[in-house]
Amino acid sequence: MAKGQEQTAPDAVMTRIGQVVMLHHAGDREEARDRFLQLWAEIGEHGDALHRCTLAHYMADTQDDPADELAWDLRALTAAEELTDERLAEHEGAHADEGSGGREGVVDGPRLGAREGALAVRALYPSLHLNLAADYVKLGRGGAARTHLRRARGAAGSLADDPYGDGVRAAISRLELRLEEEGSGGDGNWAPPNTGDGGWGPPRQRP
Repeated sequence: MAKGQEQTAPDAVMTRIGQVVMLHHAGDREEARDRFLQLWAEIGEHGDALHRCTLAHYMADTQDDPADELAWDLRALTAAEELTDERLAEHEGAHADEGSGGREGVVDGPRLGAREGALAVRALYPSLHLNLAADYVKLGRGGAARTHLRRARGAAGSLADDPYGDGVRAAISRLELRLEEEGSGGDGNWAPPNTGDGGWGPPRQRP
């Protein structure tokens, strides 16, 4: 691949991911899932970590089976662990001229905080662990849910005092409260609560 292509590829892929997210938000869940799978095949299991993290995060939203949702959220976490501050800063540089409009779109990925680009990688972890905790709640695995919720709370200090950070912290608190109310029966006996509209969950849970 030519140098110029290497420099423009991140923009192109993130834009394509954003377009599919908009499709999902418009209500075409199945088509969004199919397009995400096509993009995932293009990116590859060892492709750019930011691309994989972003796509896997949103792909989780399109799943009908909680086990599949968990699998994609685990892929997002794995990719995040490969990310560097420099890669996020590069993403920010590629979007430096977009202005404030991008913050109202879907490409920014509220759970990832990609709209800030140069945020430390550690700022990704509160929401990643929060979503994993929510996945385990759905699967009735209370112990695993609590483990990831503790990790989300422990990492929340890296969040900024802005609407996104406030939203993640509030979601952590809601899920903590819900788990306390449900008791600590353990993985074998613990059942997920009736979540209704998902109001206690992470910010991205309801597109």
